[in-house]
Amino acid sequence: MTHPPAAPEAPPKAPARQSAWSEGVDRLRRAATTEPGRLRVIGAVLAALILAFGAVTTWETTSRADAADRVLHRSQPLSADAAAIYRSLADANTAASTGFLGGGQEPPKVRDRYREDIERASEKLATAASNAGSGGSGSSAAAISELNKLLPQYTSLIERARANNRQGLPLGGAYLRYANDTMQTRMLPAAEKLYQAENERLDDDYDDAEPYPWAAIGLGVLTLAALGWAQRRNYRRTNRVFNPGLVAATTATAVALLWLLVGHTVARAGLGQSYDDGVRSLHVLNDARVNSLKARGNENLTLVSRGAETVATAGGAKDKFDMAYQDQMRKLAGDSGLLSRASRLADDDKGLAPVRTAASSVSEWKARHKSARASDDAGDYEGALNKVIGSPTATNKESTGESFDTVDAALDAALAHEQREFQRAAEDGKGAMAGLPVGAAILAVLGAVAAVLGIGRRLSEYR
Repeated sequence: MTHPPAAPEAPPKAPARQSAWSEGVDRLRRAATTEPGRLRVIGAVLAALILAFGAVTTWETTSRADAADRVLHRSQPLSADAAAIYRSLADANTAASTGFLGGGQEPPKVRDRYREDIERASEKLATAASNAGSGGSGSSAAAISELNKLLPQYTSLIERARANNRQGLPLGGAYLRYANDTMQTRMLPAAEKLYQAENERLDDDYDDAEPYPWAAIGLGVLTLAALGWAQRRNYRRTNRVFNPGLVAATTATAVALLWLLVGHTVARAGLGQSYDDGVRSLHVLNDARVNSLKARGNENLTLVSRGAETVATAGGAKDKFDMAYQDQMRKLAGDSGLLSRASRLADDDKGLAPVRTAASSVSEWKARHKSARASDDAGDYEGALNKVIGSPTATNKESTGESFDTVDAALDAALAHEQREFQRAAEDGKGAMAGLPVGAAILAVLGAVAAVLGIGRRLSEYR
């Protein structure tokens, strides 16, 4: 019996082609079995670590230097502008009420002060509006819009009050009270919101500038450890203490890491000082000055209203504006008041002296106000008026206006001093990081080249 011929066997399949990744891994594995191959891998890893350290250092220090620059040249000036808007509006309101008490002949000095305050507020609002879209918050834009809408309304009410006051019409007092209500209940709260929003932006920039660059520091320590291991390995295999290339790479990395640590520590200290000795004092002094301006305005309006607006208390009905004055004085004076806080924050005699002057003048102001109220309550309106704005035939010596002017001038001097303190410390902090991003990048490139050359010298021994 015959059988059919067997079918020919299929040719063997070609081995599956490896992926590029697998081929690379196999190539590295084979290279690692020889000393030249291991040296090439070590050289590549060292160069990569040094370059990565330089790149991360440059990135993190650039980010922090930019934040420090924003603190110095953007967010703090914008915060100062917002405070100036707040103060200018409060001062304009005070000047308007002071001029009103002068009767039909408003003192030119008081009128000029009102005009300058309104012009300053308008100018600062324009600056704030131009910056609201670049990193500003929605609350800043809303506050600016509200103030731009209300400012013309307020000035219109003041002009109507003046016109009626010149004619001796009681309607002028009503217009002034309405203008004051607009300022106190709508404009100053909007200005305060703008001030708070700019302070939050300033705090955010401090938060970005001050943290240590931990990623760069950690990578720098890891790179130094790898370089140390490579040199120890080289010593154990060749009995040579130094490899010039690896020593140079280690030196470059160590210098970059030390520069990073010292530079950022000094910068952090400078920025911290600018906040503790500058920004915190500026916040408290701004609040103190605004409260003194509000107190002066309410003191004036107590005489303008002549009891037309009262609030019910446990002791009976009391003048609304005098109650507001008393509240603002409590915020200013006392052991927990704004002036006491400003005294504790002042870090030198130049900052402390004007605060002490302001505190002393506030005490004097309160005593004179009490005397003026006693005269008014006794029916001596002219006597009370003279004790508040001064006699029309003499200077305002021994009036509450004199005390207020002393308080205002002292707080202005304290603010100017603390602003200079902030500027000096912030510039020192920012300057400590100058050149660090570029220097770290250059040192990293030099270190990587030195590491490759150092490993290359060992490789040349196998040729």
